[in-house]
Order: sequence, then structure tokens, then C-alpha cells
Amino acid sequence: MNALRALPALAGGCALILAALQGTAAATPSSGVTGTILAKRTVNGTDYIVRELTIAPGGTTGWHFHDGAVRAVVRQGTLTHNLADCSLDGIYREGDVIREPAGADHVHVGRNLGTTPVVLDALYVIPHGSPLAEDAPNPGCDFQ
Repeated sequence: MNALRALPALAGGCALILAALQGTAAATPSSGVTGTILAKRTVNGTDYIVRELTIAPGGTTGWHFHDGAVRAVVRQGTLTHNLADCSLDGIYREGDVIREPAGADHVHVGRNLGTTPVVLDALYVIPHGSPLAEDAPNPGCDFQ
């Protein structure tokens, strides 16, 4: 299926998250994360980006937030997702949909605590030219 034609279905709740993080001194860097952009289109000042993300066993996205909404579906593995208050937001397995709201008040981290790579198909709906993710410092949780 053509990735650009899949955008409406992904936006409807079938797609993803997480990020190519840019380092800052207080940021918690990602580790073991690779990503490939599959499709990108800009419509009326909004970028729609479809991306495949892989998080290696023991890997982490680092603490971050998004300037726009992100939806992802877990294609493989198990993703542990925590919020800035250190609470467990979810444990997402194959076929589960992850929804991440926009804004600096929605800092989170995704971690692969398993032995299988986590593979996500993500849809970013962000203001044109925005980064896929914005780094954030660890809010005080005793895990990365």
C-alpha cells in the first residue's frame, strides 16, 4: 500500500510516535533507537510524517515531547511508556495503538525492557518544520 495513501487511516488511529531527538545539556538522550521516514507531506502548514521506529532491547527514546500529535501502532515487541510524573502510562504490545498528545506538558519516555526489538509505525501530525520530538530532562524518575 502506498504510504501517502495510508495517511488518513493512520491519522484515524492506526499509527505512531517517538523520535529523533536532538541533544541538549539537560536532555536525556535516546539510546538504541533508529528511524526511517517512509512518507512526508505538508498540507496547509501541517507536516504529516509516516516513520518506522525500531528500539533495540534495552533501548530508550529518552524523555521528550512532541509539538503535534503522534499516533503509533506496535508492529513487534513490547513498549513500556512512562509519563513525567513517573507513572506507567501503558505497556503496549503488538497491535496496540499509542496516542501521544502535543505539548511540553506531555513529557514522556518509551523503553524497551524486553529481549525483542520494538518496531513502531508512527504518524506525526506536527506544525510545518517542527522537529519530530523535543528533548526534555529526566523529571526525577529513577529510570531512564
